[in-house]
Amino acid sequence: MMEHAISYWPLLGVGVVIAGFALRFNALLVVTVAGIVTGLAANMQLDTLLASIGSGFLKSRNLPLILILPLPVIGMLERHGLKEHAQNWISRIKSVTTGRLLIVYLFVREITAALGLTSLGGHPQMVRPLLAPMAEGAAEIRYGSLPDRVRYKLRAMSAATDNVGLFFGEDIFVAFGAIILMHTFLRENGVEVDPLHIAMWGIPTAVFAFLIHATRLYRLDRWLDREMAAANVAPTQAQGAQSCC
Repeated sequence: MMEHAISYWPLLGVGVVIAGFALRFNALLVVTVAGIVTGLAANMQLDTLLASIGSGFLKSRNLPLILILPLPVIGMLERHGLKEHAQNWISRIKSVTTGRLLIVYLFVREITAALGLTSLGGHPQMVRPLLAPMAEGAAEIRYGSLPDRVRYKLRAMSAATDNVGLFFGEDIFVAFGAIILMHTFLRENGVEVDPLHIAMWGIPTAVFAFLIHATRLYRLDRWLDREMAAANVAPTQAQGAQSCC
């Protein structure tokens, strides 16, 4: 029998985050409200809660600068044709497909994240200027001009591939913050677990995540075949109808 009952009320903050993002509210506002709800549900005093929020803000106030600094560099590279060079380079590889390209990137992203090299990828510095244009270029090699709905689909899958590779790869890195947090939490509650063991248990999850998302990317090529075949048939039928009239 447990000596102390576990309160699940602080998990209300998770529900606030899910609801806020689902309703597309401002992310900063959602996270702030979720922190307040969690603190109140955990019976924290209001002054202690506000002090904790202020302390967290002061510790992370340099984070926006780190996120903003790459933007002017990427913008300058794009102005000088980074996207066009990426598309031209990928067009020289005749056997490449969008799915195969993203599967390779998924593998590389997971491996590098597992080694702690999480900054090698990312949406602003890798997906937008390089990966998404290369995915579009690989599709244009096979199908020619792409409709907007197909182009947006490829961009979304490129971003999703980076997310999956990073999220499940970094859980294997023993010095990752989440692993240290779990180790500290378990130790404070009397459960002694080596951080290396926690990281090792992330390997099966990362493997299955790779297999599942790689299957989705393989099916992406089949979807492109069907979508572009339908897109090419529609103009032909329209031209036939005009000629008959």
